Amino acid sequence: MADTFDHAPRVWTAGQLRSALATVPDETPVHVGVADRPGNFVDGYDELVLVHAESVEQVDGARTIPQQERGSFTLFADAVAGAYYLDVD
Repeated sequence: MADTFDHAPRVWTAGQLRSALATVPDETPVHVGVADRPGNFVDGYDELVLVHAESVEQVDGARTIPQQERGSFTLFADAVAGAYYLDVD
């Protein structure tokens, strides 16, 4: 059986993000570093750029769950600008 570990990151709140951005100029692009492996930024990370943010609608059966009940907000990231090979399968 493969070894496993529990990964429980400390997820930031909107208040922590606001505080971290308090002195950052408005025109500064926001980059997102995604760890190559859970919790491991030392061995490398993918650099993405923030492209959108919104409260994403979720549905539980026939009921849409309001953002206030969900308690989350989603930031959307994409690859940094550049030339990329097309994935050809």
